[in-house]
Amino acid sequence: MSNTFQLEIVTPSRLIVQEAAEEAQIPGASGYMGILPGHAPLITELAVGVITYRTNSTAHTLSVAWGFAEALPDKVTILAETAERPQEIDVPRAQKAKERAEQRLKSNDPELDYTRAEGALQRAETRLNVAQSAGKEK
Repeated sequence: MSNTFQLEIVTPSRLIVQEAAEEAQIPGASGYMGILPGHAPLITELAVGVITYRTNSTAHTLSVAWGFAEALPDKVTILAETAERPQEIDVPRAQKAKERAEQRLKSNDPELDYTRAEGALQRAETRLNVAQSAGKEK
């Protein structure tokens, strides 16, 4: 059995990752899951979170929001609505999005789509955490 699997991370606009990976951590709808070579076949919904994967003993992270993942013994395909590498994250924009979402959630607006506001907050916080972990300043 190989000690790597093919990892592909795709958004509607581009292919982000296409590499041989040794392991991956994926934010599934029911929580994070670890993927190693030879993983049992699985399809899962993605949540907002951080994808971490290792290639040649080097860890990589991405911010991801919504989508699906398919794991096969020799290949993992992630179809994400959005995915960003740390260097692609616009930190001031993510900070403003976080502040807007927090303000909406604190408001007493009866028309507020709470689920959407909560999702926006999660996405902004995830983007900021990924950028910060890679050394980008807030």
